Amino acid sequence: MTNTVQLHDRTFAIHISDDAINKAVREVAAAINRDLEGTNPLFVGVLNGAFMFLGDLLKHVHIPCEVSFVKVASYEGTSSTGQVKQLVGLGENIKDRTVVIVEDIVDTGNTIEHLVESLKTQRPASIHICTLLFKPNAYTRNIPIEYAALRVPNDFLVGYGLDYDGLGRNLKHIYKITE
Repeated sequence: MTNTVQLHDRTFAIHISDDAINKAVREVAAAINRDLEGTNPLFVGVLNGAFMFLGDLLKHVHIPCEVSFVKVASYEGTSSTGQVKQLVGLGENIKDRTVVIVEDIVDTGNTIEHLVESLKTQRPASIHICTLLFKPNAYTRNIPIEYAALRVPNDFLVGYGLDYDGLGRNLKHIYKITE
C-alpha cells in the first residue's frame, strides 16, 4: 500500500483507511435502517462525489428503498466557489416521500442548503442528510446533518469519490493534501 499519491501538482497522504471508511459506512447504514424503517426512502446521491459512498451504503441498507441522483457543482481546484450550480435535476416525484440526500462531504453547507430548498418545493414528507464526511468547523448552515459517517477537520481530501480537478475519485482510501 502506498502511503502517498501524486495528483496533478499536489501530494496527498493517507488520512482515513478503507477499513475505517467501511466500518463508518456500516454504522451509518445501521442507523438509517433503524430510523427510517417503514418509510421506503428515496436516496438521492449527489454526483459525482457520492457515487462510491452511496453504492457501498446501499449494500448495508436492508429496508425497502429507491435511489436516484442529482448533479451539482461548487468546487474548482481545492476550494469552493461559493456558487452552487444544479446541472442535472431529480426526475422522480418526491411529494410525501422520505428523501435522504447522500453527499460525499459537507463542509460549508452551501450545496446542502441549495438542495434542501430546491427539494422542499416538491413537498416531500421529510428530508434527511447523510454524508460520508462532515467538517463541523467549516459548516455555516442550520440544516441538521443527521447521518455523518465520519467527522473530519477542515482539510482538503481526495479519494473514495472525492477528487482534485478530476483525479483521485477511484482511490479506496481518503488522502489529505500534504503541503
